Amino acid sequence: MYKWLDERLDLQGLYKKVFRKAFPVHHSFFLGEITLFAFIVLVLTGIFLTLNYEPSIREVRLPDGRTVPAAYGSILYIDSLPFGAVIRSLHHWSAHVMIAAAFLHMLRILLSGAYKKPRELNYLVGLALLGLTVVTAFTGYALPYDNYAVTATRIGYGIAVSIPWIGDTLAQVFFGGEFPGSEKSIPRLYSLHVLWLPLTLLAVIGLHLVIMLKQKHTQPRYAERVAPGKILGVPMYPQQAVMMGILFALYVGVMSFIAGAFLAHPVEAFGPPTPNTPAVKPDWYFLWLYGLLQIIPSSWEFRLFGATIGPEFIGGALVPGILAVVGLLLPFVDVRKDKMRYLELPSEHPARTSGVLALLAFLLMASLAGYKIDFQQQGSLLGNNAVLWTLVLGVPLLTYFVSYTLLRVFYGRKAEAR
Repeated sequence: MYKWLDERLDLQGLYKKVFRKAFPVHHSFFLGEITLFAFIVLVLTGIFLTLNYEPSIREVRLPDGRTVPAAYGSILYIDSLPFGAVIRSLHHWSAHVMIAAAFLHMLRILLSGAYKKPRELNYLVGLALLGLTVVTAFTGYALPYDNYAVTATRIGYGIAVSIPWIGDTLAQVFFGGEFPGSEKSIPRLYSLHVLWLPLTLLAVIGLHLVIMLKQKHTQPRYAERVAPGKILGVPMYPQQAVMMGILFALYVGVMSFIAGAFLAHPVEAFGPPTPNTPAVKPDWYFLWLYGLLQIIPSSWEFRLFGATIGPEFIGGALVPGILAVVGLLLPFVDVRKDKMRYLELPSEHPARTSGVLALLAFLLMASLAGYKIDFQQQGSLLGNNAVLWTLVLGVPLLTYFVSYTLLRVFYGRKAEAR
């Protein structure tokens, strides 16, 4: 059978070309694989959830006599199934891990300069992958359709509508009408969450892997001393495949334990949607946006070419849009003439490293601003808008200058010693 297939498909050539590719062995390189593992678990658990979920807000009667939206009742039914709550929790936490791993993977790329020639295209594909992952997570926010989900998703709807000129159209595409209220919203978000966005993610992940195999990995700097001009690592099969299999099994085991020990999003604690708005905050990956919305004054509003530019657009769309544009332009601004083979040390590039650290400081301080109301209730100084603005703008600037100075001093002395 193998000979018959080899004559027609050239399996031996495929084995030599693909499965004998050398993979550098470094712990930071597994971040991309953890992202892939999380996506696989999300698809598998999502299939189970899809088979037991009704994407509708029609009223249904529960066995205890309560009348609730069908989507909310579906979650209660899933939680009542054997291991249903654990599987839903595993889906929830794997989404968090996928976003975190993709974000850390991107940080490694930024700190090591691996976005440079000839890897600009795959860097842009990776940025698209991170953005699609976050958007996919958001479309799943509303699906439990409890009071928390509706309140959090309403914030996203407000940001979409606030975008000048295209906001209404964008909201119609994503939400199918006003949210909450439109009967099309849950079916629309459901179709995006379980079909169109996962298919797009699958295509982007495939493209990312194909380009990576074609261009080969960048390598840690020690490879330049040990095997100059060559890829230092282990072949994809069997060594790398075995390590990936072990890591995947470890991932499933650890995440299953976490899912069982920390059940995610107990919908009965929030109850079905009501006119009352609960005091909720989005998950950590949206908390920085929520923080910006908390500290931008409502007076920041003006008209431009017939459209209204308001605080929701500034905090929820303009600021992340600026960060996205900077990320897209980075490989075309920070260029190099020769092809990049080895990872650059962060200490050798103080401006870039300090910029990344400043970005992290900005995200942390903006996330801290998301607790503004809590600080005000406690009578803390951090509940003051001026203090929070000082932290959001001042800490990143201070982080940049301090880290830049330290890196210049450290690397300058190291270079003189050589």
